[in-house]
Amino acid sequence: MARSLDIILFVLCLAILTPTLNANKLENNEYWTEQRPEFDSYWQERAKVAKQENKAAYFKDPYAISGNFTASISEIIAVKEKGRNLGGLKDDGTCLATNPIDRCWRCDPNWANNRQKLADCVQGFGRNTRGGQGGPIYVVTDPSDDDMMNPKPGTLRYAVTRNGSLWITFARSMAITLQQELIMSGDKTIDGRGVDVYISNGAGITIQFVKNVIIHGIKIYDIQVRDGGMIRDSEAHYGFRTKSDGDGISIFGASNVWIDHVSMRNCTDGLIDAIMGSTAITISNSHFTDHNEVMLFGASNDYSEDKIMQITLAFNHFGKRLVQRMPRARFGFVHCVNNDYTHWEMYAIGGSQNPTIISEGNRFIGPYNKMLGNDLINSKEITKREYTEESEWKTWQWRSINDEYINGAFFVQSGPELKDRPFSQKDMIKAKPGSFVGRLTRYSGNLRCRVGEPC
Repeated sequence: MARSLDIILFVLCLAILTPTLNANKLENNEYWTEQRPEFDSYWQERAKVAKQENKAAYFKDPYAISGNFTASISEIIAVKEKGRNLGGLKDDGTCLATNPIDRCWRCDPNWANNRQKLADCVQGFGRNTRGGQGGPIYVVTDPSDDDMMNPKPGTLRYAVTRNGSLWITFARSMAITLQQELIMSGDKTIDGRGVDVYISNGAGITIQFVKNVIIHGIKIYDIQVRDGGMIRDSEAHYGFRTKSDGDGISIFGASNVWIDHVSMRNCTDGLIDAIMGSTAITISNSHFTDHNEVMLFGASNDYSEDKIMQITLAFNHFGKRLVQRMPRARFGFVHCVNNDYTHWEMYAIGGSQNPTIISEGNRFIGPYNKMLGNDLINSKEITKREYTEESEWKTWQWRSINDEYINGAFFVQSGPELKDRPFSQKDMIKAKPGSFVGRLTRYSGNLRCRVGEPC
């Protein structure tokens, strides 16, 4: 009888986590078999061009890039830590931006008249991303999404499929339910500052075989799988798409992508996935909650071209009701710097296929032990090398520098100690220690910016 109760309890736990406890579709060979017919001659040509652009965006010395980033953080004098606050102002109206990306733009009361300055503020591996900078501002006035092939002017789908650079803003607060995946063309910025923009209860955003995309200041949640069909991806082209995978943001064979100050939760698949040779990506100042498999970087053990992948995670808050993959990486180089890991159920950082993971100045708060039936669940280990024996992963470069561990959390390092490069060199000044993270991430997620005031 007791054993039966244990089984019932386990089934109930799985039910509570549905639908987010599904395996990531991108790791399923059947999914890729279904996708192959979708890559007609148009997409094959796009893939060739994107591959060359991704190689051009790749940094041959990734340690130097991560070092330059951490040097800029060390110059910031963070204010005293209080509770998380989205206002961004002291009582006297002065700006409280607490990290170098935010300090680049948030203290300017005229930010709304100089929106494109934001593109000068990105750091990390995505530091050359400019989005729609230099192009006209396009104002979204219509939250509808009714026509996939001939989107209505004024809609978000119309804006992201235009040719050339475009800086996309919103006339007012709005909730947008995407009927099918939103396939972006390159050289675009989605800028939600000053209003509340919700992408929810429909499909997510796809950044495929393009470069130069910024997504800033929006909320993305409850993203669902949609059936596919004929969908426009540029002014000159539309084509058939199979089912979307349910990602909040899918980065597919793309480069120079910056995701900043987004709030995300509860997507059918991943919150943010980057695969198929995507590189030069920064994900910063964002807030993630209520999800199982949070971020997947590299979908296949067989796709070695993901060795080009370079991603910076900085100043993000990995919050309540998260389970795993913050991120999970195959191949590539991931720099996790000054993020706040306050919740996970299984592990925080995982990977396979020998990715380089540099964890620097993060704060890790281990989960409390839990009983599942008669079993004690202890998930205080931050790291997980998946489907790999220690004899193999012990050579992988997974290093923890100045991280802070709370409530029993611990990081299992591997690979040779970083003595000569990168972190003892003059160009590799260390980031703020993990004890500063609460201050550096204080304003993570979507901001409440008001026109005429510092944000």
